[in-house]
Amino acid sequence: MTDIKSMNIDELTEYMDSLGEKPFRAKQLYEWMHVHLARDYDEMTNLSKTLRGRLKEEASLTTLKPVDIQISKEDGTRKYLFALPDGNMVESVLMRYEHGISVCISSQVGCKMGCRFCASTIDGFLRNLAPSEMLDQIYAISRDVNERVSNVVVMGTGEPLDNYDNLLRFIRLITDDNGLNISQRNITVSTCGLVPRIYDLAEEKLAITLALSLHAPTQAKREQIMPVARTYNIEEVVDAMKHYRDVTGRRITYEYTLIAGVNDSDEDAEKLSGLIGSKLSHVNLIPVNPIRERSYDSTTDKGVLRFKKKLEKNAINVTIRREMGRDIDGACGQLRRRHMKEG
Repeated sequence: MTDIKSMNIDELTEYMDSLGEKPFRAKQLYEWMHVHLARDYDEMTNLSKTLRGRLKEEASLTTLKPVDIQISKEDGTRKYLFALPDGNMVESVLMRYEHGISVCISSQVGCKMGCRFCASTIDGFLRNLAPSEMLDQIYAISRDVNERVSNVVVMGTGEPLDNYDNLLRFIRLITDDNGLNISQRNITVSTCGLVPRIYDLAEEKLAITLALSLHAPTQAKREQIMPVARTYNIEEVVDAMKHYRDVTGRRITYEYTLIAGVNDSDEDAEKLSGLIGSKLSHVNLIPVNPIRERSYDSTTDKGVLRFKKKLEKNAINVTIRREMGRDIDGACGQLRRRHMKEG
């Protein structure tokens, strides 16, 4: 069936024309899907019954069904497990900040990147998500809490740049004036470092924030915890990020998960400073969220602060990611894995 939620307004207009409908029907249908966040064709009351009936037969209105919702008693973070139309499942997270609601979405079912500290990759990669499946994580959450989502982070399960074409279409749809119209500046895409795609993304001239999952200051240490480092050397990955910064004028972010005894020493901080430099860059320190399948432990709070101060002495802009949802299945992939085992 035709995936109409992944269509832009021009494509939807052509599709309506192929059904013998007037162009204005495309705008009505687009608004129902991307503004009113309709979950069923029967909600679209200004479309004729005949058109609605035909759409039911020919076009899929992609909607994700919540299988589980965990709500943190500590900070109100909500962890969603959604069932996809084919029976697979993905996770999304709603986080509340002073500046508004942020939603972290998945871009793939499973992940092929193999990062040692991540639960998402343990069961391997199944498939890419369609733009409609990425969008509806946000739409379903927005409807659930009856609030507008102001920030989107593509940092859940999967490697977004490994689903490049669908990612670009998703970004253009979620930022479209005719839809939710979320600012590109309020969108962050995280990558483990697919160098060719970073260069491709720079040429798109988007205003999104690009974040690199770096997690180590040297090639040898990065290879230990991130298999992708064997394909793309740490120096060429950082060079690609700096190219993205120079072309777009956007500050880049380096995600750095602190693992006790692995990458959290004073020497690691010094080497990290020398690697990335201070120009339009930002380091987000993340105490590792331990998972049962791995033996990594979190750096102590004192150790995290020491690492932060070392970077700041080298003029590096640093924040410590606020730990949210600690009392629920917080790490990417944990909730999905638990349901898969129980099933």
